[in-house]
Amino acid sequence: KTWTLCLLLLLGVGLGSLEALPPPCDRFTAMGTFCTKFRWPSSSRTTRSLWTCHCPWLQTKSCSASGNWPRRTTTASPGSSCRNSSQSTSRQQGRSCSPGSLGTGKTAPSSCRRSRMPSCEPGQRSCTSSGRSWERRDSYWVMEGLLLSEMPETVKGMLQNFLDLVKSYGHIPNGGRVYYLQRSQPPLLTLMMDRYVTHTNDITFLLENIETLALELNFWTEKRSINVSSGGKSYILNRYYVPYGGPRPESYSKDAELADTLQEGDREALWAELKAGAESGWDFSSRWFSGGPNSNSLSSTRTSKIVPVDLNAFLCQAEELMSNFYSRLSGNDSQAAQYRNLRAQRLTALTAILWDEEKGACFDYDFENGKKNPEFYPSNLTPLWASCFSDPAIADKALKYLEDNQILTYKYGIPTSLQKSSQQWDFPNAWAPLQDLVIRGLAKLPSPQAQEVAFQLAQNWIRTNFDVYSKTSTMYEKYDISNGGQPGGGGEYQVQEGFGWTNGVVLMILDRYGDRLTSGAWPALRKPHCLVVTLLLSLLTI
Repeated sequence: KTWTLCLLLLLGVGLGSLEALPPPCDRFTAMGTFCTKFRWPSSSRTTRSLWTCHCPWLQTKSCSASGNWPRRTTTASPGSSCRNSSQSTSRQQGRSCSPGSLGTGKTAPSSCRRSRMPSCEPGQRSCTSSGRSWERRDSYWVMEGLLLSEMPETVKGMLQNFLDLVKSYGHIPNGGRVYYLQRSQPPLLTLMMDRYVTHTNDITFLLENIETLALELNFWTEKRSINVSSGGKSYILNRYYVPYGGPRPESYSKDAELADTLQEGDREALWAELKAGAESGWDFSSRWFSGGPNSNSLSSTRTSKIVPVDLNAFLCQAEELMSNFYSRLSGNDSQAAQYRNLRAQRLTALTAILWDEEKGACFDYDFENGKKNPEFYPSNLTPLWASCFSDPAIADKALKYLEDNQILTYKYGIPTSLQKSSQQWDFPNAWAPLQDLVIRGLAKLPSPQAQEVAFQLAQNWIRTNFDVYSKTSTMYEKYDISNGGQPGGGGEYQVQEGFGWTNGVVLMILDRYGDRLTSGAWPALRKPHCLVVTLLLSLLTI
């Protein structure tokens, strides 16, 4: 089966051959790629949210909870680990239950790789050495906070763990589980290295790992590129794309039930698109929806058909940094020139395909339908943050774009979108990294007006974070800005506390504007420095 999977990949299996899509991970190849509805023995009751898989340990564990049936529904999905027979399990209670047929393949470890170095996770238990969970996209803003907290060795440990993953797998998986191996996340590793080297001047570490950085960028060139034509010319840009079938293992029953609303021939395509949405980090958002009759439904997700602004801006930035790295290390002019040329080609492609001169911003491009998505998303201004633009009048156009969409009227933060889809990457949620993309993007511009707007946006965000913290003593991954600052919601899980990238962005804002920021009308005893202490403690928590 492994040989077959490799052959399919070599043949470039795409979404056009939906029946041939490989399973989401090798463990599913071993267990079987589907689950069935389950009925407890001696019971006439069934449930759509109760599933049992071709995994004896998982079936036994599922049955061990039968003492609670039918009072409470137990969910058993392939996202749970199918471990070897030495795994201890709870004693069965209540009704008896026999596991199904044995799987024939190998079991796989629960984590695709353990960290050897100190690391930080995005949530409340910030710094660990387990390596069982990570988010590269989150980790960039966590690292910014750690560097401001004078913790460069922790940042170096995180970088080393990511670099080891690239050496092992050719990219950084979506997370520390085997079923994430086919997915990456937004390419920010090169930027992480730049921030660490700028802070420490550790040129030796850069020299030791420059080729690994290049290897990761090659993954995006080889696995996530797309040719887009316009005006008789062809341009190479990048997209999120995970051509693997089956529901996401971590959300198996949800994906399976969602696919029940579609024709059988459309289900594999939806599951692949959901994985691509997870790879983007925007899981999920109206950005990826089709705009058809079910335009606000998760079943209309089509992430791989979109050329995203932020992804291509991240790569444009990485190509410039790689050029600078090679020039700085050894005067390697040929490699430096190669990345300069790649950046120039991408900048031309961004201008030709994504840039809208009239609206003064870049927009995601639907290459299947040949049109831009005109909706507002903060990601549309990512080229400012990444310094990947060529229009000298970009400052005035960016401000006009924000004004035309009335973004500056939101006093609690920049909304993720203006669409109410019930997904967490849409209105009314606001996310810390998206604030940073706009704030620092404007702050980089030479326009005094743009810089002042950047400060006002930073002030709004600090007040929202501080207001919620003063009420709850907690930082959150996202905030609801529709009716006063409060924790965000929507999506597939409860709002997370902690939170690494929220802390990092707040520390960055305080570092840049600390002498100007105010706490607004809140009680005089509540000073911003209390929030700083809390953020530092949360980053140090093990």
